[in-house]
Amino acid sequence: MTLLNSIKVGALYGSVVAATLAFATVASDARDIRGWNIHVEDYPVSHGMEAFLKEVDEKTNGEISGKVFHAGVLGSQPDAIEQTRLGVIDFGVFSLGPMGQVVPEANVVSLPFIFKSVPQMYEVMDGEPGKALSKGLEAKGLVALGFYDAGARSFYTSAKAITEPADLGGMKIRVMNNDLFVGMVDSMGGNATPMAFAEVYQAIKTGVVDGAENNPPSYESTNHFEVAQFYSLTQHLIIPECLCMSKRTFDSLTPEQQAIVKEAGRNSTELQRKLWQEREAASMAKVQEGGVAVNEIADKAAFQAAMAPVYEQFLAQSPDLAGLVEMFKNAE
Repeated sequence: MTLLNSIKVGALYGSVVAATLAFATVASDARDIRGWNIHVEDYPVSHGMEAFLKEVDEKTNGEISGKVFHAGVLGSQPDAIEQTRLGVIDFGVFSLGPMGQVVPEANVVSLPFIFKSVPQMYEVMDGEPGKALSKGLEAKGLVALGFYDAGARSFYTSAKAITEPADLGGMKIRVMNNDLFVGMVDSMGGNATPMAFAEVYQAIKTGVVDGAENNPPSYESTNHFEVAQFYSLTQHLIIPECLCMSKRTFDSLTPEQQAIVKEAGRNSTELQRKLWQEREAASMAKVQEGGVAVNEIADKAAFQAAMAPVYEQFLAQSPDLAGLVEMFKNAE
């Protein structure tokens, strides 16, 4: 081999090595992230999460990709929250109701009638109160990227409609296992009955309870409307869900990647809210076709006034949250 050919071969080899090293560097920088989701794949939350991950993947040119694991296959919500705080799971969508066990600030949005309506909830969670709650989440290792819509919970009953708090007098109403929700029903004269969600249909059908409370998609998809055909739109609980990323994962990203993740979170939230409203409208149409009597409650003042003992007890137990409660209550 001539000296010239040796030089050419050496140069070619050097180029191949350089390209290989460059590729290896890019490959080593790539992140494969995992997302936790309790809902089935065809659900507004699930579509929002998939859109979030797709946008992040595209805008980082594949530097951050991954997979959303639906239907709770990565564990229960309490376990998933802890794993996300530790960085074992990179992101997830979590209800702020159970989140209160880890992040005390999250309990504020579980107070009955803390929001005036779902649109107002959007404004509040996207504004200063939401930012204040986000600081509480971040202190526990979770970065809030957006607050999803989980609907408004209202009462559905088997015997009669609920038009005022007194109508709940003596009625056995299934609630989630949370002292706030038990106090909410008890303060209106009802008998709060915590039980597993899977038991509700049969419990209403056999008269073990007189009704329950939930959002329209849950009321419809579980067929609870078949055994409780009075749906009274009290909208007493509007508890959003948080698209959260592990702070450990977020802090490991470059500033440019963090900006992309935040923007994708905002876009995902807008999409999920739109899809939720569409799903809710479809559910309402279905239950009405099924013979449900929907009772609109334009003036909720009497229901709100009945919550005074619930707020008093909450603030007595969590006096350090008084300022945050006032911020949410006074938000327009």
